[in-house]
Amino acid sequence: MYPPQSSMAKDKTAYVCSNCGQESPKWIGKCPACGQWNTFKEIRIADTRQQVATSAAASVGHALRRNKVLKLNEIPAHDDPRIDIHDAELNRVLGGGLVPGSIVLLGGEPGIGKSTLTLQTVLNMPEMRILYVSGEESAHQLKMRAERLKASHERHAAADTQQLLILCENSLETIFEHIKEEKPEFVVIDSIQTIMTADVESSAGSIAQVRECASALLRFAKTSGVPVLLIGHITKEGTLAGPKILEHIVDAVIQFEGDQHHMYRILRSMKNRFGSTSELGIYEMQQTGLRQVSNPSELLLTDRGEALSGVAISAAIEGVRPFLVETQALVSTAAYGTPQRSATGFDQRRLNMLLAVLEKRVGFKLIQKDVFINIAGGLRVTDLAMDLSIIAAVLSSNVDTPIEQGWCMAGEVGLSGEVRPVNRIEQRVSEALKLGFTDMIIPRYNLQGLDARKFEGIQLHPVRKVEEALRELFG
Repeated sequence: MYPPQSSMAKDKTAYVCSNCGQESPKWIGKCPACGQWNTFKEIRIADTRQQVATSAAASVGHALRRNKVLKLNEIPAHDDPRIDIHDAELNRVLGGGLVPGSIVLLGGEPGIGKSTLTLQTVLNMPEMRILYVSGEESAHQLKMRAERLKASHERHAAADTQQLLILCENSLETIFEHIKEEKPEFVVIDSIQTIMTADVESSAGSIAQVRECASALLRFAKTSGVPVLLIGHITKEGTLAGPKILEHIVDAVIQFEGDQHHMYRILRSMKNRFGSTSELGIYEMQQTGLRQVSNPSELLLTDRGEALSGVAISAAIEGVRPFLVETQALVSTAAYGTPQRSATGFDQRRLNMLLAVLEKRVGFKLIQKDVFINIAGGLRVTDLAMDLSIIAAVLSSNVDTPIEQGWCMAGEVGLSGEVRPVNRIEQRVSEALKLGFTDMIIPRYNLQGLDARKFEGIQLHPVRKVEEALRELFG
């Protein structure tokens, strides 16, 4: 028997790093895990009875699945079953659909379209009983948005959306009571920063509240098999609001990116226990909702009616999708003593490396020049095959000579100035051929095993060095 606890006894406290989730029994100025200063926040740890009550509330209304010890060879080797959410872009980013019992975190800046994407998705799933919990908007606001989204799609207007249940609530305990009554097949929480539990004595959105609410929802998802989608906000630093441990709790983290002043939005997978993190989805924001962009090249390529200097086209691949992206460069004389190096949508450190290669191996002096790089369409590209187009765009802007129409390229550049091979070259060439390009620069090594008869409409130019590629482009 445990000794009786006084009702006036204080709960235990701990300190959690808001940047990486590291715990400490006392306050520390510098986090030993991530090295950030002044990131430890005090949280209150509820006693065992409260945690048991929260765990019990998380599994209400559903039969618990008792786990047992299994030998590795007894576990069936099959893919997890997927729930089709009738959105090709979102299905791709999630790895093929929604996994039952999973918990997914959708993050993005305020006003970027997270709630619109989520509501549009659940309206596409009339066959499922869905509980949409809103802690930010009223039921009337959600109804007006749903009517606007349904009006944009005739099949939505004809669909039976009676199984979509709306709940405007901030209390986690009340939410679990409604889950017990309604028995939904899919739960959406909009947003996790507005939900609070009575077990934690702090305001909604604090580290302790976000952590406890997410943990309770995780236990509910794993014990009941009902998938849960959490919507989270992005801070001004570009990270998910709340403790970093929130990203460790969930099964998948997808981020909705884009500029509110532009029409295109990028859906990117940051973490996925059930699929690849290299996939991305592209949407176009319209007055009537989000339109899926099945051909990314229409977003990333502008009208090529007039040749402009400082523009090069690269055949890139993100996930399994090849697309052609426009690289823009501007090189000008430095107005101040220290030249500027700026990159939007491209790695700044890699840009500095490529500029050093261009100066050391090719002989172009850029030490007194400002260099600005931009990837058109607001996309952030990590494919190393972009190296060749970055160098070509910089040189084109430096000499103020446009690259001929119909030329594109793909190739990784090494420190010695060599053009290294890239993967899946056939898909890159096929995408360029489909969009009407007539010439393409590729690494010479990639020419081995490539059946040129399949690409009779496009002229391939294999190169070994950066100098050869520049000679092909500018003569």
